[in-house]
Amino acid sequence: MGGKEHGQCQCGCGCSSSQAVLAEADYGMAMDNDSLMKSTFLVTGLDCADCAAKVEKAVQRLNGVTGAQLNFAAAKLKVTYDKTILSIEEITQVITGFGYGASLVKDGQLGSKVAEQAAVTEQVWWQKPRMLSTIASGLLLGAAMIADYTDAPARLQIVLYALTMLVGGYPVAKSGFTALKSMILDTNFLMVIAVIGAAAIGEWSEGATVVFLFSLGNALQAYTMDRTRDSIRSLMDLAPREALIRRQGEELRLPVEEIMIGDVLVVKPGERIAMDGQVISGFSTVNQAAITGESMPVEKQTGDGVYAGTVNEQGALEVVVMKLAEDSTLATIMHLVEEAQAEKAPMQQLVDVFAKYYTPAVILAAIGLTIIPPLLFQGSFDIWFYRALVLLVISCPCALVISTPVSIVSAIGNASRHGVLIKGGAYLEQMGKIRAVAFDKTGTLTYGKPQVTDIIPLAVAYEPQQILVMAAAVETWSEHPLAQAIVTHAGEQALPPVSNFKALLGRGAQADIEGRTVYVGNIRMFKELGYPLAVQENSVAALEQQGKTVMLVGSDGEIYGAIAVADTLRDNSREAVATIKAAGVEQVIMLTGDNERVANAIAGKLNLDAAYSELLPEDKAGTLKKLAGQYGSVAMVGDGVNDAPALAIADVGIAMGVAGSDTALETADIALMSDDLGKLAYVMQLSRKTVQIIKQNISFSLGLKLLFVFGTFFGFVNLWLAVLADTGAALLVTLNGMRLVRELK
Repeated sequence: MGGKEHGQCQCGCGCSSSQAVLAEADYGMAMDNDSLMKSTFLVTGLDCADCAAKVEKAVQRLNGVTGAQLNFAAAKLKVTYDKTILSIEEITQVITGFGYGASLVKDGQLGSKVAEQAAVTEQVWWQKPRMLSTIASGLLLGAAMIADYTDAPARLQIVLYALTMLVGGYPVAKSGFTALKSMILDTNFLMVIAVIGAAAIGEWSEGATVVFLFSLGNALQAYTMDRTRDSIRSLMDLAPREALIRRQGEELRLPVEEIMIGDVLVVKPGERIAMDGQVISGFSTVNQAAITGESMPVEKQTGDGVYAGTVNEQGALEVVVMKLAEDSTLATIMHLVEEAQAEKAPMQQLVDVFAKYYTPAVILAAIGLTIIPPLLFQGSFDIWFYRALVLLVISCPCALVISTPVSIVSAIGNASRHGVLIKGGAYLEQMGKIRAVAFDKTGTLTYGKPQVTDIIPLAVAYEPQQILVMAAAVETWSEHPLAQAIVTHAGEQALPPVSNFKALLGRGAQADIEGRTVYVGNIRMFKELGYPLAVQENSVAALEQQGKTVMLVGSDGEIYGAIAVADTLRDNSREAVATIKAAGVEQVIMLTGDNERVANAIAGKLNLDAAYSELLPEDKAGTLKKLAGQYGSVAMVGDGVNDAPALAIADVGIAMGVAGSDTALETADIALMSDDLGKLAYVMQLSRKTVQIIKQNISFSLGLKLLFVFGTFFGFVNLWLAVLADTGAALLVTLNGMRLVRELK
């Protein structure tokens, strides 16, 4: 690094060198091999997905680089390299050689993300070097045109046009020749050839106009892409950079990076909460819309969890910090959203493959257009050479390549602000094709907080209280919601000691109490154990027809009693099912471990199309395979942990109510941060709108290209019109994709 820490950068982005090139010890992450480092660069001014791919390829070809991946949506380049062969400064020089700014960011830390945001927005858009060179070239072009119109001396006109080319074209030429040094032909180099060719045949005005329009298009496209990326980076502003901490009886205002787990946050009314934690004192309402998408504030009191970036509205709260800043739910969301934007949807992959062959084909056509007509058909070399230059300009695939990612970026950003995390373009695209949705029951369609409603003795020697105590003693060791309902109902009663506890998956549990094995579970378990059930079945059936889940308690071949537990349906479950059907889903079903009578009772209340009962986790996965065979595309909605096999089998696995749950955030394809099932219909609508806009962009880009290619052969298109069409198309598809940032109509 040569000890360079301060002063003006050489990247042309206007940042200080402390942002452009930072200390390797601070911003390089050591790998298993001592000589390997991993660094992340924020690439500013990145406006073209095709150009981004060329920057990535150029860095990959550097001696010492073992891996490089550029996330165009997030404008981040992650590089793994051998520090004994290559320095950060050398990597930075390659990026800046393409005309982009490069600053290092400390990957995964919230504080650095704030600095990252500052690096992007520190200058007013019109003060950035690229826009300044565009403005200067525009003024020179205007002066040249005035000179041309007033019949000023030809030499003055040529000088003004040449200055226009030099001022506006220098960044373009620099980027083009940097790519050429890496054995890459990019759009900038093709544009340089076109401009030089135009000057060579005396078309000075057209060459200058091409430079100005191309420069203006790039600058505007960079501005619009930055606006799109800001829809995600705005999340960074949600978490305060510092917070008031009570530590050892003293109140300190500290940067979030210095706050440790166990510190106590003091959060006043109206302040944003800086860290994830648990309320230890106070009562208030907290606006969690930024995390969960909930429109109404949520009451918080002692014992409740809170998230960084949410707003404390009324009372003062004291919160014990449970996670470091870089591990907060907000930081996790930002990380997952960035990763999601890097995942390519199937439509984008097809476009990338097409563009890979399209550009070389057009270049070959341009060479043929220069050589064949003059040689074989006595055509004018100047005319056909000019048309070949026009074809080179047309060959830029920017509009086509950017048509998909800008739409995906905007849609994922829209979803994240509504409390929905979509883990990639593939899942976003797939949601619009879903024809069947399967719901887990407990905790998904219901609140997952069942309560004991009935305790019925089925043996003369046992009272309800004895049955409850026995069941609670066994279930104390279980984490199942039904088990917890029994334990909660037992309250503070003294429970006998148990040993040899064993959970029987999908059936119940057993444990030894006072020398005998006591079983607590569903009727299927007792049938498998060989218990006589003829007398008990009528009592159980009567409770199940009311939608209650019944667990039997027994030992030594005798049933002692039955405990009925009922869960409460979510307030919006019925409405959510209706909106999903209205969105075009053909089959909405429920998967549950409950028996058929309970399942049918709940299905009837929710107007479901079908209910599959008495399912073990592996049975749920098998049921989804059958549904996929019938309907083609199936989504599974569950809690993200207990339903893992089914979520994995589904085309799209959706976990709900996962705010603060790292496991669920990582495992689901789509995560609903709150418990709002109504978000499912919104995601489907967003998916279809996204696919619709992508198709519009692709059709428009290809149609315009083909029109201008044919127009070039017949001499209907000139250089400046070709540039205007190319850059204009890129801007239009970008703006069309950005419509997805807004609310859905």
